[in-house]
Amino acid sequence: MNGVGQHEIRTQRSVIDFFKKALGYHYLGYWKDRDGNSAIEETYLIDWLKRQGHSDKIIKKVLFELGKAAALGGSKTLYDANREVYAKLRYGVKVKRGAGEQFETVWLIDWATPVANHFAVAEEVTVLGQHTKRPDVVLYVNGIAQNTQYVSPTSLTVATASKKLTAGSVPCYVVTNGGVTSTVNWILT
Repeated sequence: MNGVGQHEIRTQRSVIDFFKKALGYHYLGYWKDRDGNSAIEETYLIDWLKRQGHSDKIIKKVLFELGKAAALGGSKTLYDANREVYAKLRYGVKVKRGAGEQFETVWLIDWATPVANHFAVAEEVTVLGQHTKRPDVVLYVNGIAQNTQYVSPTSLTVATASKKLTAGSVPCYVVTNGGVTSTVNWILT
């Protein structure tokens, strides 16, 4: 092995270990070749919502509303989608059990009790789309990506890092059925 990239790999492993061991994040795995990677991992979100006591009917409505907020198309820009998804994360999703019923708020994140949330980390998460990308580390809360991290050598100039980010990673993290970005961090090794 020629050593190219080995320092970055060691750094990435250290970052993953920090989230797993020091912060107690659930390790989702190495998702380079996993099909269906998304900024909204429905399986984990559904599990979390069920643990909060929500019915399948309500969960289905929540997923529909969240997917609608994240979807791009027509005149809806990535900025618009991000704003709508943020509102759902911050203020909850308003749904009705049935016609004539009152709206109820379903929280995607438990802001009152942070430890009640499911924190998870995955690495090398390949996301196919207009700009296929593979963040080195992705942090999820209740199945929703909140942060993407790229590990790069210190020899990478700021100009090169910015070009790399804007050329292949904007939108920096795209849902396969719409658009959502998450916070992006560069980790220099």
